[in-house]
Amino acid sequence: MEWQPDEQGLQQVLQLLKDSQSPDTATQRAVQEKLEQLNQFPDFNNYLIFVLTSLKSEDEPTRSLSGLILKNNVKAHYQNFPPNVAEFIKRECLNNIGDPSPLIRATIGILITTIASKGELQTWPELLPQLCNLLNSDDYNTCEGSFGALQKICEDSSELLDSDALNRPLNIMIPKFLQFFKHCSPKIRSHAIACSLFALAGDEDSEVRKNVCRALVMLLEVRIDRLIPHMHSIIQYMLQRTQDPDENVALEACEFWLTLAEQPICKEALAGHLVQLTPILVNGMKYSEIDIILLKGDVEEDEAVPDSEQDIKPRFHKSRTVTLQHEGGEGEEGEDIDEDDDDDDDTLSDWNLRKCSAAALDVLANVFREELLPHLLPLLKGLLFHPDWVIKESGILVLGAIAEGCMQGMVPYLPELIPHLIQCLCDKKALVRSIACWTLSRYAHWVVSQPPDSHLKPLMTELLKRILDGNKRVQEAACSAFATLEEEACTELVPYLSFILDTLVFAFGKYQHKNLLILYDAIGTLADSVGHHLNQDEYIQKLMPPLIAKWNELKDEDKDLFPLLECLSSVATALQSGFLPYCEPVYQRCVTLVQKTLAQAMMYSQQPDQYEAPDKDFMIVALDLLSGLAEGLGGHVDTLVSRSNIMTLLFQCMQDTMPEVRQSSFALLGDLTKACFPHVKPCIAEFMPILGTNLNPEFISVCNNATWAIGEICMQMGVEMQPYIAMVLSQLVEIINRPNTPKTLLENTAITIGRLGYVCPQEVAPVLPQFIRPWCTSLRNIRDNEEKDSAFRGICMMIGVNPGGVVQDFIFFCDAVASWVNPKDDLRDMFYKILHGFKEQVGEENWQQFSEQFPPAEGETGSVSQQEEGEWETHPSVYCTALIWGRERDAYGRSP
Repeated sequence: MEWQPDEQGLQQVLQLLKDSQSPDTATQRAVQEKLEQLNQFPDFNNYLIFVLTSLKSEDEPTRSLSGLILKNNVKAHYQNFPPNVAEFIKRECLNNIGDPSPLIRATIGILITTIASKGELQTWPELLPQLCNLLNSDDYNTCEGSFGALQKICEDSSELLDSDALNRPLNIMIPKFLQFFKHCSPKIRSHAIACSLFALAGDEDSEVRKNVCRALVMLLEVRIDRLIPHMHSIIQYMLQRTQDPDENVALEACEFWLTLAEQPICKEALAGHLVQLTPILVNGMKYSEIDIILLKGDVEEDEAVPDSEQDIKPRFHKSRTVTLQHEGGEGEEGEDIDEDDDDDDDTLSDWNLRKCSAAALDVLANVFREELLPHLLPLLKGLLFHPDWVIKESGILVLGAIAEGCMQGMVPYLPELIPHLIQCLCDKKALVRSIACWTLSRYAHWVVSQPPDSHLKPLMTELLKRILDGNKRVQEAACSAFATLEEEACTELVPYLSFILDTLVFAFGKYQHKNLLILYDAIGTLADSVGHHLNQDEYIQKLMPPLIAKWNELKDEDKDLFPLLECLSSVATALQSGFLPYCEPVYQRCVTLVQKTLAQAMMYSQQPDQYEAPDKDFMIVALDLLSGLAEGLGGHVDTLVSRSNIMTLLFQCMQDTMPEVRQSSFALLGDLTKACFPHVKPCIAEFMPILGTNLNPEFISVCNNATWAIGEICMQMGVEMQPYIAMVLSQLVEIINRPNTPKTLLENTAITIGRLGYVCPQEVAPVLPQFIRPWCTSLRNIRDNEEKDSAFRGICMMIGVNPGGVVQDFIFFCDAVASWVNPKDDLRDMFYKILHGFKEQVGEENWQQFSEQFPPAEGETGSVSQQEEGEWETHPSVYCTALIWGRERDAYGRSP
């Protein structure tokens, strides 16, 4: 039977919709609470779609509002909708897409798109065919409503529409849209163009021009082959439109440059147009008058004004990924790229012409590198020293936007520009001070490469003053910039730690809610950057009291715990034994958070209609902080683990359906294995099969951490690892041979295979030929450390068991050996025996020919060898010959 509303329930919903249009704050708060209550009842969403589509006696704003609330529910909870509710909503949407009201049609279109964006295009197969059929309707409203929905789907899901997953529906849709190019209605024409081609590029109506631009951008993404023959004229058209007097048109046109920059043809297509395009993009980077009003650009001091909660973006915790140290740099994230490098006006969250122009200039700088500068530098000088602050501010933004792509070409100008930017940190306009923070952070790498007194010290001093600025936007920009500087400077900051901590701790008492969350990040990054240097009583006494006070203040269900837990994880790792006085309550609370979340997940899985799904981020951050404690405290964590049920909880977390939970669980397992293995050992028989099933590179970070944990376990287990080798070895060999595997995962896989071979060489050596080549290339750039040491010992022991397994790829083994800077004496002996044995077998003349085939050193293209003090490079053949003949490598062409 078709669902029908209960009259009393309907009146309740209508009253709520009326109340939600009231400007009164107390009424709004009551509406929010009521909404949260009603969302507990699945058929509340049926009432909302009923009001939107069927209750035509109600006024349009109320009906539309009902649809927008439903859209938000779909966004937040669609996966929890019962199937009959979801089907009812979808059916009602398609039956009413031709509502007489343009507002209602648009709302239904938005609702359809939101459902489609939740992965429903694949599970709603009738959607696209039905919408395309409805285009043939004689009823204008049905045709227009269907086109509106299709346009939004084309905007949001263009990649999916051109994929095999849906049998490439664009092949049918584009010819269909072309039939409407000459439709009598401008609205329908506009939709048709937006969904396909650019036939009406010169239309007088700004809405049509906007949609022409939008269609071209979409086609650039999914049908570039159709555009290439017309590319010159399209570029000329887009140069005009990017300067359109209607900013909405200019913004759509500006998207074209962003999209083109990602295409392989970009450089060839745009090279001749840079002279026109560069000043247009630069001009688009100025704040408009409306931007300045929205940003309260005339308000200089607002630090005492509490933040509005809707200004605070939701935070998502990034689960812990275990990485290795590389030659000439820190550990790298193989697949998690931090995209938080936003430019300036975060709170002006709407995408606008300024942001789009800056983003386009940024990506084009990465495509053209120094070739962009002749077009840019003449403009830049006039901007940076302009008396009008709005123009000067845009010049500083330009300088920041090109930092990544044009860094090499900018280096000669930086000794003059950096002091000027540091001066801009004291500008009387807050928006100039904040953009100067961001731009300086983009050049932090260069600043740190110079003598500290020349730029680092003055920059740090001024940034710390800006952290205590009277303007909240400047505080935020300075805090973020300082975190970037910390990452670049690392231990260069140690001499200034006291001064830095005084500033950051003072900010605790000064900051409003939003910036407090960014302050946690700056403190956590400082701890990551200076490490154990933070472990001094003076620093601990400054830093820990305010952190622990916040920790005690926050409830278990407060999401502000996320950044605080992340911060404490870094601090605990850095302080090591210095964190001991604080560890017990922190440890216990983390265990409680994990326990609570697991219990809530269990209740929800058994009775989803009575319980809410838990927010598993609480569990993930807690697991990561426990990892930080285990890493920082080492053996001191033993007592805490023995008095808790963490191993039982970990067993459950390792089998969670959410990949991020498993990822953090395996990181914690590895850290506990290193810190207090006696507590882990009794669980190994249960844990190993779970680790084996998670060696699935579809989930890269999960697989990476499981691999690392296996390597740590086998170093503790020794020969007792033998029964578990078969559970993991074939998957690891498959991963190391898999094309396009991220570097971090390859390196961890190679280390773990080497360690398995170290403890159980007889079991692993038979498959040596299947992995030796990728094993060697994966580890050629890892700096000397214990993990590398154990892995190479393993490979040497396996070669001892199965020397024939390395013969075909011996050249790669020699190259990997040459990556060592300072192997321990007994490891060097192992290398010597293998190399010498090979040379004895082949003879002097053949060895000479063989050594000439070695891969090139880093100076050419390949591996690198560095000493701590001073650097030298050499060909692997020199190193290997040195090992064979002289054993003392410095006598063979390597002088510090």
